[in-house]
Amino acid sequence: MPQMQLPIIPQGATPVTADLSFERRGDEVSYFYGSLKTFTHHANDRSSLLMITAQFCVNGQARQADVAKAMGLPQITLKRAVKKLREDGPAGFYRQRAVRGAAVLIPEVLAKAQAHLDGGASPKDVAQRLEIKPNTLDKALRGGRLRRPPPPLIAEVLPSKSQRSGEDAMAPMGVGADNVPARLAARLGGLGEVMPQFESALDIPCGGVLCALPALLASGLLQSSSEYLTLKRGYYGLDSVLMLLAFMALCRMKSIEDLRHEAPGEWGLLLGLDRAPEVRTMREKVRYLSEHGDASGWSMALCSFWIHGAPEDAMVFYVDGHVRVYHGDQTPLPKHYAAREKLCLRATVDYWVNAMDGQPFLVINKVVDQGLIQAIETDILPRLEQTLSAAPERGDRLTLVFDREGYSPDFFKRMKDRRIACLTYNKFPGERWPLDEFSSVQATLCGGEEVTMLLAERGTQLSNGMWVREIRKLEDSGHQTAILSTDFTTRSLTLAPRMFARWSQENFFRYMRAEFGIDRLASYQTEEITDPTTVVNPTYRQLEGKIRQSTGKLSRALAHFGSLNLEGSLAPPQVELFLAMKADQHLQIEQLQAQIAQLKAERKATPRRVLVKDLPEPDRFRRLSYASKHFLDTLKMIAYRAETAMANILREWLPKADEVRTVLSTLYQTDADLLTDLDANTLTVRLHHSARVHADNVIRRLLDELNETVTIFPRTNLRLIYKLGSTQNP
Repeated sequence: MPQMQLPIIPQGATPVTADLSFERRGDEVSYFYGSLKTFTHHANDRSSLLMITAQFCVNGQARQADVAKAMGLPQITLKRAVKKLREDGPAGFYRQRAVRGAAVLIPEVLAKAQAHLDGGASPKDVAQRLEIKPNTLDKALRGGRLRRPPPPLIAEVLPSKSQRSGEDAMAPMGVGADNVPARLAARLGGLGEVMPQFESALDIPCGGVLCALPALLASGLLQSSSEYLTLKRGYYGLDSVLMLLAFMALCRMKSIEDLRHEAPGEWGLLLGLDRAPEVRTMREKVRYLSEHGDASGWSMALCSFWIHGAPEDAMVFYVDGHVRVYHGDQTPLPKHYAAREKLCLRATVDYWVNAMDGQPFLVINKVVDQGLIQAIETDILPRLEQTLSAAPERGDRLTLVFDREGYSPDFFKRMKDRRIACLTYNKFPGERWPLDEFSSVQATLCGGEEVTMLLAERGTQLSNGMWVREIRKLEDSGHQTAILSTDFTTRSLTLAPRMFARWSQENFFRYMRAEFGIDRLASYQTEEITDPTTVVNPTYRQLEGKIRQSTGKLSRALAHFGSLNLEGSLAPPQVELFLAMKADQHLQIEQLQAQIAQLKAERKATPRRVLVKDLPEPDRFRRLSYASKHFLDTLKMIAYRAETAMANILREWLPKADEVRTVLSTLYQTDADLLTDLDANTLTVRLHHSARVHADNVIRRLLDELNETVTIFPRTNLRLIYKLGSTQNP
């Protein structure tokens, strides 16, 4: 039986119940159970006050009404304290109160939220994507900091493709040329270039190519263009011409003539103009930009922009030549061996410099190919060194990767003296290495894949006494691939994947030939070769051919002379006949030997190489005009880089890597609607659905990424908004 507590209350204390009381003396409040002091706290410590009174109520020592009446507390306050004690315990009274922190909707978040809203996403979806509370977004919408997207325009009030086709055919100044005042002003010299003005329209062919505009601008399409390229005053501005050429490349229009088969008014809508330039106008502008502008300087500025934009790729470059076969008859170009056709054909050679993932940096054209080594030393290295920043005091400045054509011990030595590492295949690998030297290593490819390789390494001394690293990879078939490197700091499991990733450049050539038409001629013009370029003397080549032919005859004659034997009886008639045959054969051999000696003497007196201007008239040739080709190749490089940037975004959502560029190629040629909102300064590109639901889901994610870029169409204040379909994105 519990002991009874006598109802004794200390003198001066205020009773709460018969057993419970409290007393305040100065700044201290004490609580008594009978005559026993149980708790004390400061008079201003409200957290302790609520905690102890709530404990009295929870422990059954007092009722909430008695405590509230005796201590002058509101009953609702005491109820909340009891609830907090039961849920959080005593620590809940001393936890720091949650107050409002920094603003969630900062300007960057507001811009992203508005881009999602304009793209058709609901406020709930936007809140989930940006990881903010839905009521926070609702407050911003009610307060005017965010605006809801306008309702979709009714299709009947917008011109359809059929209506536009009829209107373009009736245009007063040609198909689609209905901006008469601006065109007259441009013709009279009163207008430099027309400003883009967009109007809402439905079902625009190839409207999906506008999705590539953020990537094109980020890849440098308009980077330093006005500094190096000049265009005569006219209706079409420089940026409109460059964007049109880039759009044509992405839509797989491999030459300017392909524009002849497209509706000019429809392509004009993509540029904010009444119509696109006709083919003759585009050819004139490309020729003017190439001849009066500095296309080479623009290409070098872009190369520097790309290299400094990706410094991790600015240390390893792949260099290889691409034979561009010429089938015309404007000039008899020298012959080059085309490996893909296994023939020697009239051609020129383009030397490309690419990154490890295949993205191009620059291209050099050589009408007369002196070889990879000379191209690197005379053309490629000066340009790379011009764009690269200062190198550190130690180590190699950069690494060049090339195939066996660049194998040369003397070349390796010259490059090492310039602090440039070389990585190539061993042209003379020698005998096989023992299998026990190979060990299994985990290597990372340039695409991020982890692979297992069997590698071995030795030091190898070349013919000039230079020591290099030789790394061999053991294939499943037993073949040993030998690699040479003058880089003594990088590990072999890094060098080997770099060498084998050289196929990315071969894949780049194949893709650019098939999809972007880099082998197509840009102009049929030819020009004189003013450089002191030397070629193999045709007379020297003819003499070499005659020497080889005579040497072959001599070898056969010697073989026949050695095979003559006397068979049968040794009668005088047979012996005389045999001796006569031997004498005739010996005379023929002596004549061939004399002929070969004479040909060699003539060859020795003939120079092996001569200047192009010193060639005989029948053998003299001119070079193909390359200015326009170089300008268009630079634009195709920008287009390829933009497509690659978009492909890298899609790659994480597509299970098959080879589908990425196919999806993008289809996207660029997809019809789209253009919806303008001049009050909100937005231009909405509403894409039509694709043939597959899975492709729609992937494209929708891509469009979300593009909307976050907040891209402004050049020379306008219209922000591009991308959405898929006529309804809001789910």
